[in-house]
Amino acid sequence: QVQLVESGGGLVQAGGSLRLSCAASGRIFNSYAVGWFRQAPGKEREFVAAITWSGGNTYYADSVKGRFTISRDNAKNTVYLQMNSLKPEDTAVYYCAAQVYAAPKQIDANSRYNYWGQGTQVTVSS
Repeated sequence: QVQLVESGGGLVQAGGSLRLSCAASGRIFNSYAVGWFRQAPGKEREFVAAITWSGGNTYYADSVKGRFTISRDNAKNTVYLQMNSLKPEDTAVYYCAAQVYAAPKQIDANSRYNYWGQGTQVTVSS
């Protein structure tokens, strides 16, 4: 069992930065990867970024490449999402999720993630 708690969301102006945290408890070290997803009002949940727990391989959606950075602190069981150069279209509820069984070719697929946090709101004003 894995529990995930996101924090760090808030209101920021366009061009600003935020750092989201995903604190994991339970057997997170048995998970293959941790990912960040987001869901804007009226839209489907979409992949943002992911990192493998052991090797630290990272993956990004094209829309955030060069602006967002995902990282992990194994000692703290925490995954971070540093978001720079934020745009109004980044406004969404951001969720972290754990993929227990390795599915590297489906690292961006909602359905391959087994545990989800409750989400944190990010609002970017223009």
